[in-house]
Amino acid sequence: MEILRNLHSYLAYIVLAVLVFAVFNAITGWLGKRQFTMHKDLRISLFALIFSHIQLLIGLILYFVSESGLKALQTLGMSGLNAAARLLAVEHPFTNIIAIVLITIGCSIHKKSDDSTGKFKRIAIGYGLGLLLILSRIPWGQWFN
Repeated sequence: MEILRNLHSYLAYIVLAVLVFAVFNAITGWLGKRQFTMHKDLRISLFALIFSHIQLLIGLILYFVSESGLKALQTLGMSGLNAAARLLAVEHPFTNIIAIVLITIGCSIHKKSDDSTGKFKRIAIGYGLGLLLILSRIPWGQWFN
């Protein structure tokens, strides 16, 4: 269990870095009217998508086996959770699921655009919104301890 928790924590740094890079790449491509390339731009967005999905999978496993996930809800109920416990048991997992859905949608709908500007715009919006949601629900107090 501790190995999964550490993996989830350390992989989060990689996921955040790759997502920030993907959003930055998409915004600069969109505003700079750059040509979308399969070799560079698609790979950057795919790496961000893949790493975020791996992080979600590890997080879901932790949610179901960890004492601070589903077991905390079953034991204490919603009214028995303090703010820190509620963040781990409810807000963090569900917000991040929504974030990964937005990232996945951004990746999927960019394929429907014929022009590079549209591709970059859709990736920037989907990945950007996902990144903002992820940043909003990171348990910062526990992450840096």
